[in-house]
Amino acid sequence: MEYLRTPDDRFDSLDGYPFTPRYTQVPTDDGGEMRMHYLDEGPTGGELILCLHGQPTWSYLYRKMIPLFVEQGYRVIAPDFIGFGRSDKPVSRSDYTYANHVAWLKALLANLDLHDITMVCQDWGGLIGLRVAAEVPERFARIVAANTGLPDAKGVEGDQVQQVSDNMRAYYESIPVHASVPEMGMAMGGDDSGMGFLHWVKFCAESDGFRVSEVVKFSSGGDLGEAQVVAYDAPFPDDTYMAGARQFPSLVPIMPDNPAIAANRAAWEVLEDWQKPFFTAFSDSDPVTAGAHVRFQKSVPGAQNQQHVTIEGAGHFLQEQAPKALADAVLQFIGGNQL
Repeated sequence: MEYLRTPDDRFDSLDGYPFTPRYTQVPTDDGGEMRMHYLDEGPTGGELILCLHGQPTWSYLYRKMIPLFVEQGYRVIAPDFIGFGRSDKPVSRSDYTYANHVAWLKALLANLDLHDITMVCQDWGGLIGLRVAAEVPERFARIVAANTGLPDAKGVEGDQVQQVSDNMRAYYESIPVHASVPEMGMAMGGDDSGMGFLHWVKFCAESDGFRVSEVVKFSSGGDLGEAQVVAYDAPFPDDTYMAGARQFPSLVPIMPDNPAIAANRAAWEVLEDWQKPFFTAFSDSDPVTAGAHVRFQKSVPGAQNQQHVTIEGAGHFLQEQAPKALADAVLQFIGGNQL
């Protein structure tokens, strides 16, 4: 598997990110290995919080929350998914599959021998993390789902599977390749077809206007300084490093014939019997995942009787816009659900 490694000097003196880089090796499809980066902050014996980022961010997204957890005595592990941050980046988009991302995270947990995990997962951090939790539940103690979901085409069966999938592909082909993030956002927001997310998929896959910091800025209400722009773009010197960031949306199993549907349904079967504490902390201004918390709250036994919260004044990347509110909610949840 051919991959790139972002030069270390791209990460020198990033604003608000003084953490020590750590690495572990994870397997490739061809029998080789790649380097996966993670942060490990706080006391070694502290209770563990695992922070999982989404697309197209990296562990930098949690830079404001990590010290808040560490101050309370927690150990924080924050990895960069393969293709992101300081982790290695396969060149071919075909090397990025949902199954591979699950396998890579499982390898990291096994390599570090992590147990009694409180997982905080957002965006693709949830799509991957919830699958991993369902496959190795013995490693997890609690789950915090924030602006995320686990798509499984619920309710679409039989002949509908191909029909709905074909309709979605036809619609994908009909929409334009938007030139910029704001243009894409307006088109997605104004699309009442029920398939607006496909604008995002096509933009990431095909647009020349894709830039990581612009995505984060747009999804954070435009509130991103120049130092943060530099940091979010740091892992990606040019487009050859962006295969993973561009491919993620195409992997979301929103089409019923997606090969990941079966595995996600199997994960939901586990979650529908999940007795361990499960907590939702969604923001009030995220058009991407709005409403996804309802299924978690209704379907996961461990979510019953929890004091779920809505983080006010934040968009998709609530770690960027409301880090203290989210961290406080996580800490209160842990405090109310002792091991």
